[in-house]
Amino acid sequence: MSVARTHFPAYSRARMESPVHPAVSKNAGLAEAAIASEADIRSGLTENLARLWRYGLVLSHQRDAADDLVQATCLRALERADQFIPGTRLDRWLFSILHSIWLNEIRSRRVRQGQGFVDAGETLTFDGAHDTETHVMANQVLKQVNALPEAQRTVLFLAYVEGLSYREVADILDIPIGTVMSRLAAARAKLSDAGPEGGRQ
Repeated sequence: MSVARTHFPAYSRARMESPVHPAVSKNAGLAEAAIASEADIRSGLTENLARLWRYGLVLSHQRDAADDLVQATCLRALERADQFIPGTRLDRWLFSILHSIWLNEIRSRRVRQGQGFVDAGETLTFDGAHDTETHVMANQVLKQVNALPEAQRTVLFLAYVEGLSYREVADILDIPIGTVMSRLAAARAKLSDAGPEGGRQ
């Protein structure tokens, strides 16, 4: 005949009052931290989707490839949420993931040249505060930027459009900071030589 646990109030009370084993407490804490981290990543992805897509477009010049890059970046970031270091910049971490995927996976597909090509003006947008002349000049500059080699175009975008520091750009691209500076110098020189608009200071 079985005896219900309620017949032993002292046993029940002891079970309720006994401390949780440290290992169990630690595992629970890690699980909660993982959940919190993933929630933060999801929130950060939502906030940075447009920037990630724009960066994907700068790299690939193709809408479909940019879509693939963003989707793959979101999945990779969620899979590796535990690798994100709290207190560091989430956007820099996401840019780094996207760039790695571009180098190692997407670009290797070698899609047809020009397929899904977008005009430079779609990569960056300007609000209505700018007059027509400013829009025209901006689009001319953007087309010149789009014509730069990928390595120069990428550092120019991250440093001047996204406003990242040279060190942050170097970390994202996994290159020395001196390489970032030399690529920026080369890009500026080419833009300066491109015409009167590129040479204005």
